[in-house]
Amino acid sequence: MTDRRTFLGALAGGLLALPLAAEAQPAGQVRRIGYLGYSVPGSDPSGIAGLSQGLNELGYVENKNIVIEYRFAEDRPDRLASLIAELIDLKVDVLITQGTVVTAAAKRATRKTPIVSVSGDPVGSGFVQSLARPGGNITGLSLAQEESFGGKWLQLVRDAVPNASRVGIIWNPTNRSMAAAFKEINGTAPGLGIRLLSHPVQRPEDIDVAFAGLTRSPTGAFIILTDPLVVSEKARIVRLAAARRVPTVYGVREFVDAGGLMSYGPSLADLWRRAATYVDKILKGAKPGICPSSGPRSSSWSSTSRPPRPSA
Repeated sequence: MTDRRTFLGALAGGLLALPLAAEAQPAGQVRRIGYLGYSVPGSDPSGIAGLSQGLNELGYVENKNIVIEYRFAEDRPDRLASLIAELIDLKVDVLITQGTVVTAAAKRATRKTPIVSVSGDPVGSGFVQSLARPGGNITGLSLAQEESFGGKWLQLVRDAVPNASRVGIIWNPTNRSMAAAFKEINGTAPGLGIRLLSHPVQRPEDIDVAFAGLTRSPTGAFIILTDPLVVSEKARIVRLAAARRVPTVYGVREFVDAGGLMSYGPSLADLWRRAATYVDKILKGAKPGICPSSGPRSSSWSSTSRPPRPSA
């Protein structure tokens, strides 16, 4: 894929091109990292595992040469400001933020603490000036899709369920990048003869309401737009989709790993593994937002599927 997938802050003068060994940490130094998730502890095990793997590959061992302070908003955006303040008071060297809503709160809270985020559309959300030169104190990885992604998801629906004329979209309207994705899909659907049914979700219980609505408004398929809330509820979503026998397309492969039918998009575990690289560079002196992004990383983006479950 193109450099649109990632954006990286660095020191001026090409310092990050030097071998990492030249920037080794002083012996015995313990660095403190803050991790802020949107949902509850354990809601995104693949992301945490990917981050841990990446840090370990770079020589960081938790509670040996790094300490990670984990905080979770428990699906309550009103808690984010106090959790960020708590982490800043702990003087974390880097703040890692999960998703657009969390990163937006962190941007409002601090312009000094370096932030590494995995979010939807950092440019459109106003986190960075551009992916090539982010500026400010935020860097990381983007899940932003090309404009054709909405059409790709709809085409997957058309291929899996040729007669589907009504497609439900589960999305979080408080997430700016998801709002943009919904708008793009909404503009593409009429050309494919598809009517979209919007199912906004802001709380876990909204997911049950969305699937319960199938009895009142028959739906040929669902598309799930990626957001920390829906990722944290992936087991419930996959279970409900299977119980209702509604073909469902997901934006990240972790849903397929959990038993979902098909996905087209990145692996969250791989994105978080790569996020560790940016944490490492900042700990070694890089300034977020100065140098261009890293090279293309197409391996994170793929289409995955499971054989459809037969109907009874």
